[in-house]
Amino acid sequence: MDKSSKQQRCYFIELIAYWEGGMNATHLEQQFSQSRQQSSSDINYYKTIASDNLEYDPSQKIHKLTHHFSLQFISGNVDEYLHWFHTGHFLPKNQNLHSESLIIPPRKISPDIIRGLVAAMRQQKRIEVDYVSLNNPNREGRVIAPHSFVNTGLRWHLRAWCEKSQDYRDFVLSRFRGTPVLENDKTEHTIEKDNAWNTQVTIMLKPDLRLSPEKNAVLENDYQMQNGELHVTTRGCLVQYLLRELQVSTKVLDGTPEAQQLICVNLSDIKKWLFE
Repeated sequence: MDKSSKQQRCYFIELIAYWEGGMNATHLEQQFSQSRQQSSSDINYYKTIASDNLEYDPSQKIHKLTHHFSLQFISGNVDEYLHWFHTGHFLPKNQNLHSESLIIPPRKISPDIIRGLVAAMRQQKRIEVDYVSLNNPNREGRVIAPHSFVNTGLRWHLRAWCEKSQDYRDFVLSRFRGTPVLENDKTEHTIEKDNAWNTQVTIMLKPDLRLSPEKNAVLENDYQMQNGELHVTTRGCLVQYLLRELQVSTKVLDGTPEAQQLICVNLSDIKKWLFE
């Protein structure tokens, strides 16, 4: 195994251990399609580099975080973990010195929150959490049943059944507070029952009608439109987020068509999925 492969495995060990509270050889076997012997060797190698980070718990058969844990390979930015959770791949590192990417300020998300939510999702259990919002900045206890993480472009959300609202709702990950408490019983409100999540909705977009034919052609080429229209399919509960990212207003036209660029032509069909 070359040095880069070892570093990648150490990165993965630390990523899972930090955000989930612990890891074992099975994680490595599944991620890298390798033997248990090789996976155990990788964990031992990691421990020679970060000797105070992990300790083996024989009762749970996992290597758990110690109180002396310190980051050696990962940044501690939750995007690293959530990107892996969502895609199975690590965030790519930019090797091109002649390009640049926008760095969006990361939102503070507690590892304790992520560990609790991931446990609830994988075990399909209810979990008690504290949550704040701009409408209610004081902590409010809620019992939810989470099923998915969602990246809306600028921030990460959690999709979950909310017992207070008696509906599936979106929660901003950075607005959870404290330490969540995992309930013992499984939830009946699983991902299969989330109608807005499981319904596919097609949004039909076209260039702003106030633009000249020449400007229309620019946008049609940008988005590879067919017959002057762009059809985008997404989950019902994500319609509003997608329109927001594309800067498509569902209320009023922007005063400048060059700023508006795209308009939705099947607004009546998607109206039920809008929350603004």
